[in-house]
Amino acid sequence: MKGRTASTALMPLAEALSLLLRGVAPVAATGLPPAEAIGRVAAEDIRTDADRPATRIGLRDGWAVRGAEVVGASPYAPVPLAGPLVWVEAGCTLPAGTDTILTAEAVERSGPLVEIVADAPTGEGTRAPAGDLAAGCCLIAAGTRIGPLQALALAGLQRVPVRLPRVGILLTGPARWGGADARSFVLRHLVGQAAGCVSAVATAPEGRDALAAALAAVDADLTLVVGGTGFGREDHSAAALAQAGNLAVHGIALRPGDGAGFGDAQGRPVLLLPGAPEAMLAAFLALACPLLQALAGEAAAPARTAPLRRKVSSVIGLSEIVFVAEAGDGVEPLGSAELALHRLLLARGAILVPPEREGYPEGTVVEIMPL
Repeated sequence: MKGRTASTALMPLAEALSLLLRGVAPVAATGLPPAEAIGRVAAEDIRTDADRPATRIGLRDGWAVRGAEVVGASPYAPVPLAGPLVWVEAGCTLPAGTDTILTAEAVERSGPLVEIVADAPTGEGTRAPAGDLAAGCCLIAAGTRIGPLQALALAGLQRVPVRLPRVGILLTGPARWGGADARSFVLRHLVGQAAGCVSAVATAPEGRDALAAALAAVDADLTLVVGGTGFGREDHSAAALAQAGNLAVHGIALRPGDGAGFGDAQGRPVLLLPGAPEAMLAAFLALACPLLQALAGEAAAPARTAPLRRKVSSVIGLSEIVFVAEAGDGVEPLGSAELALHRLLLARGAILVPPEREGYPEGTVVEIMPL
């Protein structure tokens, strides 16, 4: 295949994304323990099966009383104790007939005489039945990412239904971009952030036939092939995918990352990511992230926005990924294609400049893709 030199020879990113996501269905649900479900996408609405708490409990240590019986109690008008007092620890069930917790100082003893010298509103220091969660309420909606705080609500559940796309990573080409280990480490992290899990990482054998065989053997919901997507003598990724299955697109109007492509092998999607770090990251953000979210059944979440601290210039006709660093309450553009590693290391996210724009002026509020 000959190299492309003009953006008109490349498929627009929006068209490529539409083709990539066409017919993609979420993977089957799997059950995970609550602790392992954090960061994953709920496969269905997760609801409580019982009131929490089931009975009134104490929120602090103190004496359990019936609030109506101690109204007006004070040192000047103590209320004699009508029955034995029960001390309750925080989190424990209140005795039957009580609904309020008094502090230790609210009770005075003088020999056998016990008096209440301070009152409290009925219910103070306690949590009513179902005060935390009512039976049947929706804890986490289907398609929602499960956060660490939501794990508090999942306590007691044995398994949590989630969708967890399995991703295979095939590393190709010589280790000229920091080595296979460096690229696989970065991709493992990014795949996890995008609600997937890495099922296997392998260094692909050299040659088109060997790579095609390796592609056909991957058992995953999505395969990422890293490297070999250009048009050099050692670049076999596109030809190998065509041999192993179907090469739908090779060459996308994306900067950096115009050598990216995709197709399928054994009926499962395959993404071709360039080997250069900035191009690999750009293609991952632009293509792999939306695909992983579709496979996980993740609902769209509000995007983070921030103002630009410096203008961004772009090329008309290409969708451009520009990496950004944090800068106070805004972001500082770092660059795009052929970005030196010492600059790329500062990146905490990226912005996408659409092909119809020449960039953004300083101060423009832009959407940030997390990195």
